[in-house]
Amino acid sequence: MAKEDFNDLLWFLAVAEEKSFTRAAAKLGITQSTLSHTIKRLETRMGIRLLTRTTRSVATTEAGERLRQSLAPRVAEIEAEIASLMEFRDKPAGTIRLTLSDHAFDSLVWPKLRPALADYPDIKLELSIDNGLRNIVEDGFDAGVRLGESVEKDMIAIRIGPDWRMVAVASPDYFAEHPPPRHPQELIGHNCMNMRQTRGGGLYAWEFEKDGHELRVRVDGQLTFNASYAMVDAALKGYGIAFVPEDLVDRHIASGNLVQVLDDWCPKFPGYYVYYPSRRQNLPAFKVIVDALRYGGA
Repeated sequence: MAKEDFNDLLWFLAVAEEKSFTRAAAKLGITQSTLSHTIKRLETRMGIRLLTRTTRSVATTEAGERLRQSLAPRVAEIEAEIASLMEFRDKPAGTIRLTLSDHAFDSLVWPKLRPALADYPDIKLELSIDNGLRNIVEDGFDAGVRLGESVEKDMIAIRIGPDWRMVAVASPDYFAEHPPPRHPQELIGHNCMNMRQTRGGGLYAWEFEKDGHELRVRVDGQLTFNASYAMVDAALKGYGIAFVPEDLVDRHIASGNLVQVLDDWCPKFPGYYVYYPSRRQNLPAFKVIVDALRYGGA
């Protein structure tokens, strides 16, 4: 059946339900003569009389009534589905997959997304928390959250948080037994906690900068982690020097439970960004997530 035949059936249904060519034509937004011609063409093509016409009324024949009863529920079902899809358009829904680090999740992403998820219960969020640099396209993610310097150049990147820095800390008991380092190179003689990078498996080299001079130090120690929070706990318990985001330890520094060293070698750098391929940006649910994460109107 050609596409125009479906229109003919819909127009027949309108006449059968309205029991009037005049009212049906007005409902469909066409002329009465066009509608009458279309119904005659449908009857000729089918070889069946579908409607009986008098000067005052229109009624379905037995065959026409059977066709009406067959069409009506199917058309109603299609209309209901279309209405549902329109609601889907206006009401963001669907699953958004996001990869991010434990620190990004705890310090920024989760506090920002909690209200958005409460406002949009039809949005589902899948969070993959790891500290590796994932290929979001190959791994099937809608977006990732990483430090600005780590974002691939071909991605759209939107800032979601302020600048921050990494700091070196250890417990007072540790420094009571080991003189605090005054230069990053002196870390080589200390028990330092390494961070294992998830992707590639290498150990993170601690990054420092002072007066335009950049320095990377490969440290060594008894413990290696792949999460910052565990490193903070180990530092509090005297297991050595940890190099962690400042916001994780500022209260411990203020209370005296941890001592910060090499402060002048720890500059701030651009913080977290959400990044994604351009094809994702028009999805309503995705737009809700990105707008919720956006930093200071960035």
